[in-house]
Amino acid sequence: MNYKKIILLIITAVAISLFFYFDLKSYLTLESLKNNRQTLLDLYQTNKIATVAGFMAIYIIQTAFSLPGAAIMSMASGAIFGSIMGTVYANIAATIGATLAFLVARYLMRDFLQKRFGDRLEGVNRELDERGLSYLLFLRLVPLFPFFLTNLAAAMTRLPLRTFVLGTVIGIIPGGFVIVNAGASLATITDLKGIVSPQVLGSFALLGLFALIPVLYSKYKGGKH
Repeated sequence: MNYKKIILLIITAVAISLFFYFDLKSYLTLESLKNNRQTLLDLYQTNKIATVAGFMAIYIIQTAFSLPGAAIMSMASGAIFGSIMGTVYANIAATIGATLAFLVARYLMRDFLQKRFGDRLEGVNRELDERGLSYLLFLRLVPLFPFFLTNLAAAMTRLPLRTFVLGTVIGIIPGGFVIVNAGASLATITDLKGIVSPQVLGSFALLGLFALIPVLYSKYKGGKH
């Protein structure tokens, strides 16, 4: 491992350690967001550009290091910026953060895992080379798969960066809007678990299946030959 990878590992370890050492997770709670919403709104009215930039920077860091609090960050976006612009800002920040996590994981770990599990990953890589966007959209649309795990898992394959970015920026729009919109109605939210209803989850699952239609059709056609 070269010194650049060592430095990157140290930075990552320090950032994660500081997050938990200073208990920053306690600020990323529904109660904390409710208590500080008016302060955040006042800050936004005073300096809109700086507030948007600061919010997005925090969201990018949180996502890039796979730290807890993504749902609260999305809700905060809705509480401060409203449903539409909140979704735009959260989507951009989450995509940038996910891309950084993807690149770091690929840079630090991919070579090692390819050497160790290369044969087992070959089939997965072949599928991703051909239909990677459909698979990634499915993973992004169906909220059963943790966001950060999808970032890391994709980095271990040959999935092209452009496909990862496109699949992420499109795939997180529905779920992101639901959570951001909940943040815009913050006063009515009492529990994070109540944000996404079974009906909404079912809709996400249906969207995920639609994303897989090209894959299923291709396999069906291939099976007929």
